[in-house]
Amino acid sequence: MTFENHSIIINIESWFIPFDILMIMSTALAIVLALIFLLTIILDKTCHTVPMILVANSCLAEFIFGSDMLGMALFTFQNDFHQNYYPDSLCIFRGYLGYIVTILQNYSYLLQAIYRYIIIIYPTHLFWQSVRFQVCLILTTWIFGFVCPLPYILNNEIKYNINNQICQMPLQLSFLTIYNALCVYVIPISLTMLIYFKLVRYVQDMRKHITPINILYRAQRELKMFRRLVILVMGIAMIGFPYALFIFISFFTIPPKYHFRIAYIFVDTSMAFVMIALFQFTEPLKTSIMKRARVGLACTLYVDPDIYLLDDPLSAIDRTIAKQIYERCIGSHGLLENKTHL
Repeated sequence: MTFENHSIIINIESWFIPFDILMIMSTALAIVLALIFLLTIILDKTCHTVPMILVANSCLAEFIFGSDMLGMALFTFQNDFHQNYYPDSLCIFRGYLGYIVTILQNYSYLLQAIYRYIIIIYPTHLFWQSVRFQVCLILTTWIFGFVCPLPYILNNEIKYNINNQICQMPLQLSFLTIYNALCVYVIPISLTMLIYFKLVRYVQDMRKHITPINILYRAQRELKMFRRLVILVMGIAMIGFPYALFIFISFFTIPPKYHFRIAYIFVDTSMAFVMIALFQFTEPLKTSIMKRARVGLACTLYVDPDIYLLDDPLSAIDRTIAKQIYERCIGSHGLLENKTHL
């Protein structure tokens, strides 16, 4: 569909609305997951540790990032549905906030990498491992996240893109484009990978020398946790690959007409998978949620009602325990054998 006004021609493609709806659903799911994980860390005292504070920082960044992406997706859907081609009063702010939260997200994983590095390389430097020091690092990244994109606002670079129905900095060969790519993506991801390879080499050297078994075991455990973080970061890098590709293309020619739409389809639809991966790779968070699921089922059994409505009660429990709960509680010979349960 095409409509024209004041010599501006805009094509409304048939795939706009379905993908707008998909992005809204994906970002909404990511927001819910991030909020659940964040509340779990806050409410469960067993999660009140330095590593979990860093994970909570990542969850908070994901929550704000998802909220901003949801706002963008809703705005795009509204304009596509009503065939509007003008920005609202919050469009520029959402664009600015988008750069902020992307920085916060990527640097939150870098902070986790730095903490693992300190644990392995400097195990006796307790102040560097303390809550106070790590919170200072978190606050520093948040200040940096708000300050870094200010040049885009001061130079009026965040503009409304009619074809993509979004407010972003135009992709072109310029200092600010390179500055954005370096600050937002290249620096945090490169430093994370650099720290990982340095730690791998360090642990390998520990194996070649006489090292107390407890120190070696702790280093290997921390490296295993770091490896999971690297997998998550590489996944995020792959998600952002279309955006990076369009930045590279813009250095030589005009990027595709709907480059922002295509890039954000990958970003928005994969946010929920990022949160699920974060849940799978964070053992204390996973254990806490599984424990709450078991406690909730136990409380229901204790009340002893006549009818049980069970909404996938075994989804957050590992396979072995789920089998035991099913056989002893839900199965034909369990506690609910004479009860109505759906």
